[in-house]
Amino acid sequence: MRSESSGMGKPPADPSNEDYSTIVVGSDGSPSSLLAVRRAARLAAAFDAELIIACAYYEPEDTVGQQECQSEHPVVGQEHADSILQPACEEARALGVQTVAAAMETGSPVAALMRIVSQHDADVLVVGNRGINTLTGRLLGSVPADIARQSDCDVIIVHTVA
Repeated sequence: MRSESSGMGKPPADPSNEDYSTIVVGSDGSPSSLLAVRRAARLAAAFDAELIIACAYYEPEDTVGQQECQSEHPVVGQEHADSILQPACEEARALGVQTVAAAMETGSPVAALMRIVSQHDADVLVVGNRGINTLTGRLLGSVPADIARQSDCDVIIVHTVA
């Protein structure tokens, strides 16, 4: 299930293509990210697009500080990532998505999601807004804000928390 890294950076999305054929959504298993998965699933069903549910995780032997990991709920280990991805894939199928796949990458959420987007040549990346309006998020950056700045594809930030 683990995606292999093939480098980053693709040409910007073709602005003349108004349909989404491949959608990536990030999930760490939190209620906020599961809402983003549901919204991405509805979008994928509407466009008859492939949905890639992505999860970044840290290796158990990595010692990651809170400031380094960029996540309130870091995912540790491949088994933990898989336990998040499988139910999310099942829910997406239940919402009518025909083609659903799971992808996991080691590393910070932003770097891992950027690799997954590149590997799957995604048209859009969907993430929740958790952390974007916090003091820490404003000072150090948040996953959704950093993704919006770095992504070569469209980004949809789902309003999942106030």
